[in-house]
Parts: sequence; structure tokens; C-alpha cells
Amino acid sequence: MEKSTFSEEYAVFLRLLREARAAAGVTQVQLAERIGNTQSFVSKCERGERRLDIVEVRAFCRAIGVPFAKFVLDFERATGP
Repeated sequence: MEKSTFSEEYAVFLRLLREARAAAGVTQVQLAERIGNTQSFVSKCERGERRLDIVEVRAFCRAIGVPFAKFVLDFERATGP
């Protein structure tokens, strides 16, 4: 398993995260306000400059109104078995 933040799977994860936020109609600024952080933090996370842990991903999901379990399932489907 590749440990880089730039693995194919992590790139898929970041794409899904950005798409979920955009589909929810939430800007980076709005997301930052909802999670109590800065727009710069959100941007760095979405670009892969700052790696997210599972607790942070769940907070992102809650802030944009996407069930965490659905996000994980979408990730599983997008990355295969």
C-alpha cells in the first residue's frame, strides 16, 4: 500500500470530497465556518497539502450534509474491491 498523499486512492478521495461539497452547494468559506476553521485549511485539505484523518472527514461530511457512511460507500465503489 502506497503511503503518499498523492496515491491514486487519495486522489479519488479528494475528488469525491470536493464533488460532495460542490454538490451540496457549499463554498470552502462556508465549510470552514461550519467546522470552525479557515478557508485556507479547507483548501489545503482539498488539494492534498494537508492529510485528513477519519474524524476530520466525518466533520466535513456533517458540515456539508452528507452522511459519512454514504461518503465512505461512494469511496469504496470508486476505488474498487
